Amino acid sequence: MKQNKSLVFSLWSIALLAVVLWGGCTTNNVTDLNVSMDQHRWSYINKVSATVDIKDPAKAYNIFFRLRHTADYRYSNIYILFHLKPAGGKKVTRRYGFKLAQSDGQWLGSGSGNLFTYTFPLLTHYRFPAAGKYELVIEQNMRDNPLQEVSDAGITVSTVE
Repeated sequence: MKQNKSLVFSLWSIALLAVVLWGGCTTNNVTDLNVSMDQHRWSYINKVSATVDIKDPAKAYNIFFRLRHTADYRYSNIYILFHLKPAGGKKVTRRYGFKLAQSDGQWLGSGSGNLFTYTFPLLTHYRFPAAGKYELVIEQNMRDNPLQEVSDAGITVSTVE
């Protein structure tokens, strides 16, 4: 009988641990979009675009730009244009520049083999002006077209808790 209680206790402990671990993995992402670049070339016309449906404009959101490039990327930075357009409203555009490498050429992103990954904030604790659908667009804004050795780019929008 004592052995059965011990077994039941062990099973309940494992179940509780599983619930805690899986519960801790939830994200607050409203959208999480990633676009692979054909042949690692990001051209001006290949824009990363996502639509978010904002139901509660009182909530704060974080909007991030994600980038992966190979070790053969030629520059130590990247410039992008970020467009935010409400349905039926006026588009707002902002240019961002992000540092990708130190002055000695050491990449700042996290590396996995030949790929380096970055997540950059575009807007933090941002409150959309009204409920509705918003189009978010990111385009590369470098002199090279296409921009070589960019593996993929993406947009993540998450609620702030």
